[in-house]
Amino acid sequence: MNNVRFATALHILTLHYYMKDEMLTSDLIAGSMNVNAAIIRKELSNLRKHGLITSKEGKGGGTALAKSAKEIRLSDIYNAVRQTSPLGKKNTPNPACPVGKQINAELDIVYNDVEAAMIKKLSAITLAAFCKPIK
Repeated sequence: MNNVRFATALHILTLHYYMKDEMLTSDLIAGSMNVNAAIIRKELSNLRKHGLITSKEGKGGGTALAKSAKEIRLSDIYNAVRQTSPLGKKNTPNPACPVGKQINAELDIVYNDVEAAMIKKLSAITLAAFCKPIK
């Protein structure tokens, strides 16, 4: 199954960028993304936990960016939703095999290098810069 959390979080934050004068509800966001509002509420909770959005309860409530879009980097979003390596999970090889007993150590090096390069690239892009060509 594909991990869509980065794309989901980025869509949520992009909506907040363009609708910055409004408090956004999970239903509004879910409508934009064509998904169930429960999925959005779960991701909103995670983004709030990572300091990317704030929320207000009650009538007129909803969510908003916690800081300027110029201060939010795509690496912040990636780190908030990261679950596994971008290259996927590793196997559990046979430790009695000469390859199996060593391959994961070598894969760790490759996986870490690839993720570090990706995070470096993402850290160079702000949410504001990402959003500029949209809309």
